[in-house]
This record gives sequence, C-alpha cells and structure tokens, in this order.
Amino acid sequence: MKFTVQHTDGKARAGLLQTDHGTIETPIFMPVGTAGTVKAVHQHELANDIKARIILGNTYHLFLRPRLETLEKAGGLHKFIGWDKPILTDSGGYQVYSLAHKRKISESGVNFSSHIDGSEQVFTPENVMDIQRSIGADIIMAFDECTPYPCQFEYASASMEMTHRWLKRCCEQFDATSPRYGYSQTLFPIVQGSVYTDLRKKSAEFIASMNREGNAIGGLSVGEPDQDMYRMCEIVCSILPSDKPRYLMGVGTPVNLLENIALGIDMFDCVLPTRNARHGLLYTENGIINIRNEKWKNDFTPLDEKGSSFVDQNYSKAYLRHLMHAQEILGAQIASIHNLAFYLNLVAESRRKIISGEFPAWKNQMVSKLSQRL
Repeated sequence: MKFTVQHTDGKARAGLLQTDHGTIETPIFMPVGTAGTVKAVHQHELANDIKARIILGNTYHLFLRPRLETLEKAGGLHKFIGWDKPILTDSGGYQVYSLAHKRKISESGVNFSSHIDGSEQVFTPENVMDIQRSIGADIIMAFDECTPYPCQFEYASASMEMTHRWLKRCCEQFDATSPRYGYSQTLFPIVQGSVYTDLRKKSAEFIASMNREGNAIGGLSVGEPDQDMYRMCEIVCSILPSDKPRYLMGVGTPVNLLENIALGIDMFDCVLPTRNARHGLLYTENGIINIRNEKWKNDFTPLDEKGSSFVDQNYSKAYLRHLMHAQEILGAQIASIHNLAFYLNLVAESRRKIISGEFPAWKNQMVSKLSQRL
C-alpha cells in the first residue's frame, strides 16, 4: 500500500491511497458491508451509482457467518461477494464492546458468546490477524478494546495500555504470516484513550512509533459530545505522521465528516447513511428530510435539488414516502442508494475544494446547511 498527500488546505488533505485492488482518492467514505453486503444495495450500484471505491466488512460477523471455510473456498471475500475494489475489515473490537453482556475481556483476548447460536468463541490479537488474512481484506485493523462513554479515567487508561500490548502481538502475528490470495494486505493500529487528552496523546505517540502503513482513531462516536470528538481528533492528528492515512472509525454524520476532514482525517465509515435510510431519514444538499412526514405526501420534486447526482430523477419525495409507508423493499433501496451517494459526493466535493483552496469557507457554509431539518 502507498499513500501520497497531493494537496493541503489548512489541515485538510487530498491524497491517493494505492492498493492492489485499486487506487482510492481521499478523503473517502467507506460504506459498511458488515456481513458481506451493504444493506439493500447491489455491488454494481455501489460501484457505478454511488461511486464507492472501498467498502468495509466486519470480522466478527463474517467469522460467525458464513464462516472462514466458506470464504476460503470462495477465494476470499472479494470473490465471494463479487467486489473487485478494496475492502477494509474491522477487527471485531467494536462488536465485542457492543455485546457487553455476552463477553469477558482478559489480557489474553476476549471470550464471547455468538449472537447467532450462543456458541462460545475466542478472539485474541493473534487469531484476529489470521481471521482477517483469511477473509482477505486489503486493510486489516488491529484488535483493540473500544471503551464506552462515559468512561472513568482509570478504566480508559488500563484499557488503552492493554490495547497497546495487544497491538504488539497483532504486529508480530501479522508480520509472521503472509497474504492468502496473492495480493498485499496492510495493518492499521488504532488510537484509543476515550476523551482524555493525556491518554490520547500517549496512545497516538505509541501508535506512531509502531510505524505501520496507516493509522486509525477508535473509541469515538460512542455517545460523547461532538466537540469532544473534534478535540480528540485534533490532538491525535497533530501527532500521527502526516505521510500516512488517518482513519476515523465509525464516524458519522455529514457534518462530522466535514469537521474532521478539516482536522486532517482521510478515511471514514459509518452505518448512519444506510441505517437512517431504512427509517426514512434522507441527507440532502439543503438539510435532513424525514421522508415519512405528511408534508412530502404530494411533493413530486426529486429527492435532492441535485437530483441525478445522487439517484434517478424519476423518484420523487412523494413516491419514496409512499414506498416507506407501504413497507416496500424498494423504498429502503432507493433511500440507501441516495444517502450513500450523498456521502460519497460530499467527500468528493471536499477533495475538490481542498485542491482549489476553497475548503474552509465552503465547509462552514455546508455545515450550516446540512444541520437543518427540512
């Protein structure tokens, strides 16, 4: 993997991330394909309509179903799902965090019960590296503990130190093994430390010292105020090396993306565009729409003023509202494609504004518009 920063505008960066499955222009948003699918969206729509250049899969879910044996026989996740562009896999640390009542964390790793059949499973830094090798992701995430919010300083500190020890084991295992399917894979460590400045600084310095090809920031967007998120990202970005990509995990709203791009973040993922789409919430150029509301019942205008930039102009607000109330699957599909295309267009436009030197003023204008409820 190779990363090049091509332009900067303040702290915002426009770069190129080169992998064996293709080159990614940054900043970039990665649609979340947790179990080998971005919900309600075909792969050809991801590539052609949404213009996704990389998607995310999840180690926890893919490990439990369809299981590694199937993925290995298919030749890896790319071939299994029919996707020839890059894939990043989350290590499963967040899923372990979210299953608090079904897991036990220790120095050796995490014991947890499958949410599918209740079977007892174990994740360690070593086997999570092996699992991700078998899944076949281009970018593999280190195994970490994602702390909750709020979190006591003592717990956050102890968790961060354990995540650092786990990272050393991840690196040793990753470096001792080889890719499974004939293309290169790379490992990203994860900065932790909750919302504590001293911990984030310490973690960022440790992660930078590991000298991997890219770095991630975890443990945010877990309930903390947005201003705390931005404060932590600003601190961490000032420490992580500028010549390597920075990935902010699990973030977020369109406004979150813009504010964090301004701080120097290059990569994002989040379930919000698809999850909210399935409940009728649409992101548009002028603000947020709840398409289920009565006010859209006889509104036959396109879903967004830009229309064909996001989804077929033939689909009106009134029609999508009808589909949602009728619980038609097509409604979730149209809304999901629209929201994902909006996100991808937003980061692409951010890149253009960074290159032209207009990003800060444009960002401030967009933040004001995108925060509105229509």
